[in-house]
Amino acid sequence: MPQFISVSSDELFASSNDWDALIIISPDPLAVPFAAIRQALQQQAAIDKRIGQQLVLSVCDSAPGNRLLSAVVQIDAEYGDVSVYAEVAQQAIAQAQASGAKRPLLWVAANPLPQFAMALSVAALGCAQQLWLPLEAREAGHQVGISCIGLVDVPDNIAVQLTAIEAGRILARDLCATEPERMAPYAFVDYCMKSLVESDVDVSVLDDLDTLLADYPLLCAVGRASLQVERHQPRVLQLEYLPEDEVKHTLLLAGKGVIFDTGGASLKVGGGMSGMSRDKGGAAAIAGLMKTIGLLKPQGVRVVAQLGLVRNSIGSDAFVPDEIITSHAGTRVRIGNTDAEGRLVLADLLSHLRILASDAVNPQLFSVATLTSHAARAFGRHFATVPNSVALANLAPSFSHQANLQGEAATVSALSQEDFSIITDTTLAADVLSSMHLGSSMVTRGHQLAAAFIVSASGLNRHGAQSPTPLPFMHLDIAGAAIEGDPRYGKPNAIPLVTFWHYLQQLI
Repeated sequence: MPQFISVSSDELFASSNDWDALIIISPDPLAVPFAAIRQALQQQAAIDKRIGQQLVLSVCDSAPGNRLLSAVVQIDAEYGDVSVYAEVAQQAIAQAQASGAKRPLLWVAANPLPQFAMALSVAALGCAQQLWLPLEAREAGHQVGISCIGLVDVPDNIAVQLTAIEAGRILARDLCATEPERMAPYAFVDYCMKSLVESDVDVSVLDDLDTLLADYPLLCAVGRASLQVERHQPRVLQLEYLPEDEVKHTLLLAGKGVIFDTGGASLKVGGGMSGMSRDKGGAAAIAGLMKTIGLLKPQGVRVVAQLGLVRNSIGSDAFVPDEIITSHAGTRVRIGNTDAEGRLVLADLLSHLRILASDAVNPQLFSVATLTSHAARAFGRHFATVPNSVALANLAPSFSHQANLQGEAATVSALSQEDFSIITDTTLAADVLSSMHLGSSMVTRGHQLAAAFIVSASGLNRHGAQSPTPLPFMHLDIAGAAIEGDPRYGKPNAIPLVTFWHYLQQLI
């Protein structure tokens, strides 16, 4: 993986340095503070009107390796967001790599507007996003040409933090993007364990089928048709980070790790099954976050994650609509559509985390999932943050604000009484409906209904704002945000890993 290294601007023009390109990202590259570079750009601008208007690779005697890439970032002060820096950085690093650079420097002009405060970090991580290659490609011998990126006039601790964040994002991308046999439930677990071996994260695996069937009944219903195939059998992976000092906050995270989603008996048709190996993006992002946390070792916060790894297969033993299954929390669930399987997995995970929260210090619970096409239709590349009543006033706006600062755009989506009314089973044979019979994108308030179900089926409805034991909970639906480009084969981006890290920092 490319390493981020702090570099003083004094080193830019040192004859002894071994950097071989300089990337400038600015609304006005011609105003760069380095006199020799500024003069070279001004001279070229006299004969090349692209300078200061778009990304240009120039031969420049003053730049390391004689390569100068000047990139223009277009700023919309009213509605723009910092993700434009990532987009420009991706284009620039691609050009640098194509030119043969192996050790480029990156300089990003400071932006005084508050929504662009994290421009440098977003640009740096944008470079890394562009350079990542799929695990299968690396195993086939393909390599990234760039070995490290120098960050000009950036403190050492920021470079170290960005390197650890990117290490987590690489793990998350590998887990999410790798094909479903290469990353079957047991292989997902093994890959995590090997990646986390040198970090301060405790790993435990629940793979005993009798225990899983008893303690995770909804999750096992999703995987019922896969139980006969040993490599497809479900797993629950628990990852825990415990700080060395006093615990002041506890984050409890549930991740949807559906290794492959056929839709089950409610079969995905019309090509809708293609790309469904990416339905483990929520679990993958949390696993990556745990790696970053284990490397950086933050103080004051305990983090516990449960990842539900299961394959929603089709077969003679598949669960079907109309079945009534009792969740771990004791809620009787009528299955409405077996393609709404992720919420079932999350409900059982959160029920266990809810119990852990009972004696935890300042607990906050989250679920992360590529859950509904409705969220993707409603918010596009933004992910939905759906808080319960306890999290609505403070946690939700704080977390979503942090997401937008980090270029992982989020939109707060509130629950209403209507959502809980719609999922109530009025026959009295069951307590709640898992979903409507139609796909979520065809249902009004589709992603809110999913979140309401998760709250109800996990037992978190007993811990609302008016209860004696309120628990803040927020569901994150990353369905439209988790993949860049082609939703089937584009690059995963590990959203919301970066947001979680900075939110955690804000807590402590």
